[in-house]
Amino acid sequence: MPQASRATLYRWESMPKESLSAKLDRRMITGERMMITHVYLKKGCLVPKHAHMNEQITYVLEGALRFRLGADGEQQVDVRTGEVLMIPGNLPHSAEALEDTLDVDIFDPPRQDWLNGTDDYLRKG
Repeated sequence: MPQASRATLYRWESMPKESLSAKLDRRMITGERMMITHVYLKKGCLVPKHAHMNEQITYVLEGALRFRLGADGEQQVDVRTGEVLMIPGNLPHSAEALEDTLDVDIFDPPRQDWLNGTDDYLRKG
């Protein structure tokens, strides 16, 4: 009979904080099929337009982010404390921190570019 999987407890404060730029840090927890991250953005931080096959849910715990969605950024959505934005896979999007922000990003499947460090678009500023 196969052995049952075991649950794992994490504490955000114990997870390593990765500094991507002067205005952007993150912590990540990854399972087999999902990834959850804390993303710390200082006011004025710009996440350049990009797209990925992963479905993304962004939940702003503190602060505010302005998203521009679509090929030409035609949809603009401000996401504030307590609000959640669901971004379908392959939808181009960018973000700007309107104030110091802590958000939770959840991805399905996990972002391989984040795990292997090939997310250069985040490391340029």
